[in-house]
Amino acid sequence: MIGALTRRALLAGGVAASAAGPVLAQDRRMTAYKTPWCGCCDGWVTHMRGAGWTVEVVEREDLAPIRARFGVPDRYAGCHTAVAGGYAIEGHVPAADVARLLRERPAAVALAAPGMPAGSPGMEAAGRQPYVTLLIDRAGEAIVFGRHNGA
Repeated sequence: MIGALTRRALLAGGVAASAAGPVLAQDRRMTAYKTPWCGCCDGWVTHMRGAGWTVEVVEREDLAPIRARFGVPDRYAGCHTAVAGGYAIEGHVPAADVARLLRERPAAVALAAPGMPAGSPGMEAAGRQPYVTLLIDRAGEAIVFGRHNGA
């Protein structure tokens, strides 16, 4: 009798642990650093929240020190920098790319949509243009991570 109860408890614990695993792996919290006057950054935060992310917004006058702290070279700068799952998210990166980044966990420091691409999340009012998101490694080199057609 005790053996059967122990087996059931172990099985139940194993099921609970496996169910908790994906939840932990898909933590949807981030901190977004932005300037106080940027409306398109607010649009990107709205996009991320609409995709199920919890976003803490921290306003700063100068974002260059934030980018430097998280390893994002200035040549890949956007208008805001977020941090999620140990990665920097630079600029108007779509929520689906952030989710993919955290799911795949590549050896990188950041994901960026350099500049302010028209049609990217938060930049829909600027029209549409194709743009890419770039995966940035520790050496500051980048490869294309995602291709997008704009809103």
